[in-house]
Amino acid sequence: MILSSSLSSSSRPPGSEPTSGSAPKRVALLGGTFDPIHHGHLRTALEIRDLLAVDQLNLIPCYQPVHRGEPHCSAKQRMDMVRLAVADEPGLVADDRELRRNAPSYSVDTLHECRQEWGRNASLTMIMGMDAFLSLHRWHRWEEILGLANLLVVQRPGWALTAEHPIYTWAKDFIRPDPVYLQDTPCGVILLHEQTPLDISSTHIRTLITAGRSARYLLPDPVWNYVCERQLYRTGTEEICKLSN
Repeated sequence: MILSSSLSSSSRPPGSEPTSGSAPKRVALLGGTFDPIHHGHLRTALEIRDLLAVDQLNLIPCYQPVHRGEPHCSAKQRMDMVRLAVADEPGLVADDRELRRNAPSYSVDTLHECRQEWGRNASLTMIMGMDAFLSLHRWHRWEEILGLANLLVVQRPGWALTAEHPIYTWAKDFIRPDPVYLQDTPCGVILLHEQTPLDISSTHIRTLITAGRSARYLLPDPVWNYVCERQLYRTGTEEICKLSN
């Protein structure tokens, strides 16, 4: 992760003017380790898919996270679980682009690739939690991000954007009050979004399994079955599965 020493306010990023004529393609991106993917991830994806009326919402497992430790499962296993989780849900797409890159997963590289793929007029929105947003100024080439995509920031308990926070000086000029601004604009808009809270985390799921307790109903059954069949996160997982079936 490359740190930036200062924040600066700027005008609307180039190419972020609202488009006219036919509606642009709308795509949202939700990245993460998905170790494992669970109902909290999926509920967030569904709500934002409907909120922004996107054509597709891509869930993108990272190959090598730069803001946290190494995943517990392999890239293939995490990708398999994402595919299983979204298999029957229209508009949700399992996207393996960061795994194919076989390099540290920098969001700016992913956004450049997506922008090249979908063109300058597509409405492209990257989803992140408020905790991540508050550290955005420490991300690799963070200044380029808003020139490539919109940001939808999911508000979370215990995390708030205040006027005293260093990111606020930069962000305040781009924050808009309504999702319609993201729908009609390729990039350069920030939306702060209140989300239906689901107190589920991958860490908690792994902790349950390691302790020999069932994590069923915290994640989709196809994903839970995959965890059980491959004894992920502990040995002897099949005993937990017998209790859950």
